[in-house]
Amino acid sequence: MTLTRRTLLGAAASLLLAAAIPAHAQKPLTIGFSQVGAESEWRTANTASIKDAARKAGVNLKFADAQQRQENQVKAIRSFIAQRVDVIAFSPVVESGWDTVLREAKAARIPVILTDRAVKVSDPSLYVSFIGSDFVEEGRRAARWLVEHQKKNPARSYNIVELQGTVGSAPALDRKAGFAEVINGNPKLKILRSQTGDFTRAKGKEVMEAFLKSEGKNINVLYAHNDDMAIGAIQAIEEAGLKPGKDILVVSIDGVKGAFEAMLQGKLNVTVECNPLLGPQLIQTAQLVKAGKPVPKRITVNEGVFPAEVAAKEFPNRQY
Repeated sequence: MTLTRRTLLGAAASLLLAAAIPAHAQKPLTIGFSQVGAESEWRTANTASIKDAARKAGVNLKFADAQQRQENQVKAIRSFIAQRVDVIAFSPVVESGWDTVLREAKAARIPVILTDRAVKVSDPSLYVSFIGSDFVEEGRRAARWLVEHQKKNPARSYNIVELQGTVGSAPALDRKAGFAEVINGNPKLKILRSQTGDFTRAKGKEVMEAFLKSEGKNINVLYAHNDDMAIGAIQAIEEAGLKPGKDILVVSIDGVKGAFEAMLQGKLNVTVECNPLLGPQLIQTAQLVKAGKPVPKRITVNEGVFPAEVAAKEFPNRQY
């Protein structure tokens, strides 16, 4: 067979294949993504992961920053519906209040994927999959570390202050529940105060200052729902003339580089990992959904616990 004939046959085959593929499948996948905001190192890394994965996969990503306001996310989702994107994905600011807008997406036959945070809806079919961490287990892991630490100092009791995440958000509710589940009934561990720091460094510092004014030296443990609040609280502890990591143990969640730097300085005792690099899983799941393939309703990421003792070894491996 001549080269010219091979080329013509190849071109004909390509045309037949293209004709057999639906028109929508020949277009780049378009995803509308609504992000919570940019309140922390974790969130910044999460956004970067999603944008990078979309770029590498040739996906058209329409990105909206909700600035931690649910009404902004609802507006963004409705905009994505109007634009007829292929898939809508979002990390919800809070758990509740999504039924109406998700029904609108379902009526428009646009599948919805949740990332990082879950929602509470009356109809689970309003979203196809949730990709993220087990926040309850993260709270348990933080508490288990503290329980084991207390066992090494059996004569000592620990008074805890808790910096909660955004009120009504899945990680705040679940990390609080998981932590409480493990320490409940332990006479050596007591939560003195618990208040939201809204997942931000500035608010974490502000609330910790208030805790120190009201409870003073009664505090010997800080449990923060994320590293950024913990880092802000560390500043407040130092300004009060106390030593974070020694006078007040600091236990937090996320595992960002800032937490490892604090551990290397002896100011933070342990961080429980919450992996933000969800971009590749999100893009792959969206591609499968658009192709009509089945996907798991719940996709969990693998994570670890990093006490200060391993910070020096682990720090060079951190990607966020």
